[in-house]
Amino acid sequence: MERRTFLTGAGVAALLPVAGGAAAKEQSLGDGGTAAGQAPDLSAALQRFRATIPSHFDREYVNNAVVPFFLGSIFAGERPILPMIDLPLTKQDAIPWDFWGMLYEDWKPTPSDGVTVFLEGLENRGDNNLRKRIYFAGVTPDLYAPKYQAKVVDFFDKLLDPKFADKPFMRHYLDYYWDIYWDLHLGVKGDKVPPQVRTIGEAFNTVLAYRNPLNEIVYENYMTVRALRPFLTKWIDERLDDIANGRVADPDKTIAYYWLKNAGDGKYFAKRDVVFECFHNFVAFSQWGNSIFGVMNRLNENGGDATVRAAFQKTMSGSFDNANGAPYTPLELLVMELFRTISPNGGSISAITDTRASSFYGGSPFAQFGVPYERHSYMNTPHTETSFDPRLWKEPQRFDPERYLSVPTSAEVDEAKCKQIGLPRCPFDITTLPVADGRKTGITNSGFGTVFAVADGKPDPVCDYAGFAPFGFGYRRCPGEQLTIDVFADFLRKVWRDKIVFHNLNQPRPGRVPVGPGAVIDDDIGFARQG
Repeated sequence: MERRTFLTGAGVAALLPVAGGAAAKEQSLGDGGTAAGQAPDLSAALQRFRATIPSHFDREYVNNAVVPFFLGSIFAGERPILPMIDLPLTKQDAIPWDFWGMLYEDWKPTPSDGVTVFLEGLENRGDNNLRKRIYFAGVTPDLYAPKYQAKVVDFFDKLLDPKFADKPFMRHYLDYYWDIYWDLHLGVKGDKVPPQVRTIGEAFNTVLAYRNPLNEIVYENYMTVRALRPFLTKWIDERLDDIANGRVADPDKTIAYYWLKNAGDGKYFAKRDVVFECFHNFVAFSQWGNSIFGVMNRLNENGGDATVRAAFQKTMSGSFDNANGAPYTPLELLVMELFRTISPNGGSISAITDTRASSFYGGSPFAQFGVPYERHSYMNTPHTETSFDPRLWKEPQRFDPERYLSVPTSAEVDEAKCKQIGLPRCPFDITTLPVADGRKTGITNSGFGTVFAVADGKPDPVCDYAGFAPFGFGYRRCPGEQLTIDVFADFLRKVWRDKIVFHNLNQPRPGRVPVGPGAVIDDDIGFARQG
């Protein structure tokens, strides 16, 4: 397909800036001598490092993506016992520094161009995590069936059409993924999504998947994102005007509609922030591909997971949408256990402060001597390891969808529950924000800070327990969790209803496909219909 030509390096040359070349890198990385205050071994190390960088790489890319990538550090954090991340582990600008060039023109955080809640510290979100609540207003569970489900079902119907049987599935999924992405966000799909918009999306996800900025495929796609981002920003802004003025069919069936309606005075969710959230969700929604591949692998009739297949058969053979008074339906429990075991997002990244700047051993070389290579450090609070922590589960390795029936929901974690645990009070004040879009829905939170909805007086809680970690913890938990669970429930309904099975294609040279952050897979699984 034409929009995929950037993956091979073709079709992107006209978009790239003139490369700085070796001379430019010499200037940007130093002249080989020992700068004032710079240790000689650092200069020698930089010389060796400089020799590994392809000569045609753009100078600004080298300075702002390659160098920070290798100077940055992500440390392994502890597994939480309670589903909270402490505030000193801040979400403010908590993204590896080499990514900023894909988000902003100036290669650094530029809040005046819009920000995302996923990169804001709690202190900058407004009272009681206001910005998170506004974001969540667009993806609450009460919206799914009346507003979003038909789009998702149509997407899976087309994706799993018999004409695509016995073909590599993940390349096929990625070709159509941008239709559901933009249909959910802005109410447009098909020919109404320009090729530039499809290209920047796939380029962004390719960088996330391959990651190493010294790889040619990362460089080309990174620079493609930078070249096309102004077009994307303008296009999203125009589509938001269409939604606000009713120039799109069923504007209330888009996520952006609820962001605009609930933005209040715009202090914590301006229109430019809505634009940015539509773009930044490339990161959050990219995990759908990784998750679908994980589900297919486990249901694969050729060497998949027999326990998962048995749980799927048992769940779908019963009344899978009837909760029978429990907080979750059997199908929701199955999807939750799939996410716990697949863990498409490996951890919650926090920015941390170098304490040498103010205490302990004095300032860092960067602070003391002006050495031009600042080290950015981050802490990863692990999702996968926490989900399998034997302190939190009996038999954590066992696939058991019913395990969530014995642990607290967010609606149950109140003042009394916190005191029962041994805390003197709730770590987070429990407050409710009524939505401003006409629904009888409020956005509230548990004592751990976990945001959830109450629709028509009925809570729609989540599993507020550290052992269920794929969507994060507490006030930083992913607000798209329940939307994602609903989407995957519809995927499994489709698989069951149409008697779809997944199987290996046994291709001699399967294609390599970027399906999610840090995940490039052999695309060698297809589907077929039984009977």
